[in-house]
Amino acid sequence: MRPLSVTVNDTTLRDGEQTAGVAFSLEEKTAIARALSAAGVAEMEVGIPAMGAQEREIVAAISALQLPARLMVWGRMCTNDLDAARGCGAHIVNLSIPVSDLQLRHKLSRDRTWVLDTIGRFVPEALAAGMEVCVGGEDASRADPEFLFEVVETVQAAGARRFRFADTLGLLDPFSAYERIGALRARCDLEIEMHAHDDLGLATANTLAAALAGATHINTTVNGLGERAGNAPLEEAVIALRHLHDIETGVDALALVGISGLVARASGRPVPVNKSIVGESVFTHEAGIHVDGLTKNCLNYQGFDPHEVGREHRIVLGKHSGSGAVIRTYAEMGINLDEGRARTILARVRSFAVARKRAPGFRELMSFLLECVTLPPSPTLN
Repeated sequence: MRPLSVTVNDTTLRDGEQTAGVAFSLEEKTAIARALSAAGVAEMEVGIPAMGAQEREIVAAISALQLPARLMVWGRMCTNDLDAARGCGAHIVNLSIPVSDLQLRHKLSRDRTWVLDTIGRFVPEALAAGMEVCVGGEDASRADPEFLFEVVETVQAAGARRFRFADTLGLLDPFSAYERIGALRARCDLEIEMHAHDDLGLATANTLAAALAGATHINTTVNGLGERAGNAPLEEAVIALRHLHDIETGVDALALVGISGLVARASGRPVPVNKSIVGESVFTHEAGIHVDGLTKNCLNYQGFDPHEVGREHRIVLGKHSGSGAVIRTYAEMGINLDEGRARTILARVRSFAVARKRAPGFRELMSFLLECVTLPPSPTLN
């Protein structure tokens, strides 16, 4: 049965900040936390207390804001990291532990029994410290499925409320993501959180598949920040879940563009103009066929209404424009053109676009108009 909603656990302030070269100040972290919470993000992963006193102070400062969003901190499943998480003011601690044989053998020189014993020891300790517990299964997508069943059964028996399925290297596709999460859903009553990376460009698709398979929580980052190729972008997950599957996240879509800009400035990572949902040009049209179709009925070339995210369609002139677009553009400037003059100007527009690699602005358009006044109309352009 398709779920009606999933909970967003946004990790911009933890995994997003792990983007190479990105470091948020206290002021930037609190501003992002405020914006995410105000937009309706229900949970935020806000830091790694074991990094040191400064990081713990930042987590405590975010906690002191008393935001509606619940706060999570991240740590390895070990004494040092659990001790560091105590008293930070977070509601939930994610205790991460590798669950693939590859990482156990080649990173920690441990075995499967050690994993189960460690979970059984540290989950009760974290609960005794007054925190709710999510166990993060690092590299879960490469773990043996049968062993992963043992892991989640141990997690549930130890008293944790959630298991994070981490596709740490972004190696799943939506079909395998659906199968793996569905199998876990059938074996436990835990909350299941999907943590998808975008190494193969499939983080959003895998996140959607996980939600359909029964994941109760999804990890996202604003603009898809994160290690290597990043994580599932908040803006993509929110809009895609709503429009493709009628699944709500409680996040206000009108806030997405503003939050995207805030994080772009704080991270020093500009948003590509063609970035889905929040890119500057994603609702901009040039091709004559598309412009004509939008004019007749916006649904011809509109998958969802840009007003939903506070945007609107914009038409620019370029190499692929037609004379009708030229006439409409000049009409918006208060200038009426006949078809002949429009064709003459269109020839100048196309030449300009090829040479300058951009759409002409107001001054260029006025210059084209003045030029065509002294020239005969052009023949029909193909």
